[in-house]
Amino acid sequence: MTIITKGQEVLTLDSCRALAIANNKELLISNEKINAAHYQKKAAFTNYLPEISGTAGYMRNQKEFSLLSDSQKDALSGLGNTVGSSIQQAGAAIGQVSPELAQQLGPILNILQGKLVPAFNQVGESLTDALRTDTRNVFAGAITLTQPLYMGGKIRAYNKITQYAEELARQQHNTGLQEVILSTDQVYWQVVSLTNKKKLAEGYLKLLQQMDSDINKMINEGVATKADGLSVRVKLNEAEMTLLKVEDGLSLSKMLLCQLCGLDLSTPLTLEDENIDNIPLMGESSQFDMEVAYANRPEIRSLELAQQIYKQKVTVTRAEHLPSLALMGNYVVTNPSVFNSFENKFKGMWNVGVMLQVPIWHWGQGTYKVKAAKSEARIAQYQLEDAKEKIELQVNQASFKVKEAAKKLVMAESNQSKADENLRYATLGFQEGVIATNNVLEAQTAWLKAQSEKIDAQIDVKLTEIYLQKSLGTLK
Repeated sequence: MTIITKGQEVLTLDSCRALAIANNKELLISNEKINAAHYQKKAAFTNYLPEISGTAGYMRNQKEFSLLSDSQKDALSGLGNTVGSSIQQAGAAIGQVSPELAQQLGPILNILQGKLVPAFNQVGESLTDALRTDTRNVFAGAITLTQPLYMGGKIRAYNKITQYAEELARQQHNTGLQEVILSTDQVYWQVVSLTNKKKLAEGYLKLLQQMDSDINKMINEGVATKADGLSVRVKLNEAEMTLLKVEDGLSLSKMLLCQLCGLDLSTPLTLEDENIDNIPLMGESSQFDMEVAYANRPEIRSLELAQQIYKQKVTVTRAEHLPSLALMGNYVVTNPSVFNSFENKFKGMWNVGVMLQVPIWHWGQGTYKVKAAKSEARIAQYQLEDAKEKIELQVNQASFKVKEAAKKLVMAESNQSKADENLRYATLGFQEGVIATNNVLEAQTAWLKAQSEKIDAQIDVKLTEIYLQKSLGTLK
């Protein structure tokens, strides 16, 4: 890449293109779009792989869960009293049957009651405490593995869409690249054209200045009139105005070229082709193959990729209404745990299974969505066909303009030769005093016009060749 330093470097067409490509913000944006599409494609591929996720949670409950009712808790807590009551009832029953036996067993029953009642009450309270869940503070966590087995073809279609999208981003970048090259070439050759026209205007101005000097001498000698002098001065003023307009146009064109190349607008530019009298032409053949043009045009490739994307979208839409099957695996941990009664410890277990989801009835929603997706795919196909027709017309028009520009250049060169000869004869006749001033001015004007038309014709040939390359997709 050519680096510009004030008043030193000469820019070639290739270096201007390289600078414009490197500094164009739209191309930088489209390049980032390529990167984004590339990573989206990588992300889409991960849908084939198992997905692992973790979940954790904590919950504070106002009350704990209870396995026993209040009456059951009271019964267990008073289990010893119940036993003591039963012993008393048994002693009373024995006393009714045999008072003597009851008198003998009385001390024993009292001892049993004194021992068993506290013991059974303690056992009941222990059971009540043992059956507490203590679920006011609950911790839970799970690690889940999900492996898709069948998703109706949605994963495969989505991967194809992202592949097409990446290629589409590249083709759109190529389209922008060709537009930048075309714009740069247009401004480059415009600068070359105006530079040559500036030289032409300066030469014409010097010619008129010399003639003005000669006519003043002739007026002083009495062989020319003041009217002749005024005619020359009018042409001289016109030439100065023309030169000023050309200089202004050249300055603005160079500013535009600096802007395209990402340079400071005040950078002095010197182009390699500025000092060439005859601009080299590529001689672009007007013969072309439309199939090759279709293959080279990034716009056609972009529409083809868009068509493929819409076809895959039909598959994605259809898959949303087909059964889906996935393998599931979990490891679940909780606190309190329930694997050894209720314990305030973290304990877990694993489980595996499959999950099947089958859409049953959605009032024809799936059918309508699939038909809508198919319509979008047909729209993309029609857009592709329409673009091919327009590109064929564009290529034919560009080829016609190349031929037309070549013919105009031949005519311009012929006119220039005649204008040169006419000016030579007029100048000699004026010097010999046999040709009037107006005739010389007319010859000079015709010469200026012929020279300007030749420059325009050369630039036109150059640009039409570039337009043909652009239409054929070979502008790189």
